[in-house]
Amino acid sequence: MEKLPDFKNDNKYKRARKRIEEIKGFYQHLLAFCLFTPFTIFINYKTYWDYKWFWYSVIGWGIGVVIHGFIIFVHKGAFGRKWEERKIEEIMRKEENKWD
Repeated sequence: MEKLPDFKNDNKYKRARKRIEEIKGFYQHLLAFCLFTPFTIFINYKTYWDYKWFWYSVIGWGIGVVIHGFIIFVHKGAFGRKWEERKIEEIMRKEENKWD
């Protein structure tokens, strides 16, 4: 059997590992939201159903989940490491052409 190279000291591996942890954190947040929501609805139903207070927690936490998802999947993708590297190269090219 072929032994795989040790990637633990590789910078790309560390960034990929960090990204996986961020995505995993989002899914844990989403799972907690999905489990907590029916629980709050049940408590509201059993205590005082005339006033639907569960909406406050559902909307508040839902906004938090949406923001978390935006940060992980949109913001990190649009302004992540690759974007930074492209912008650095672009600025360096502009500076180089400026002096030519």
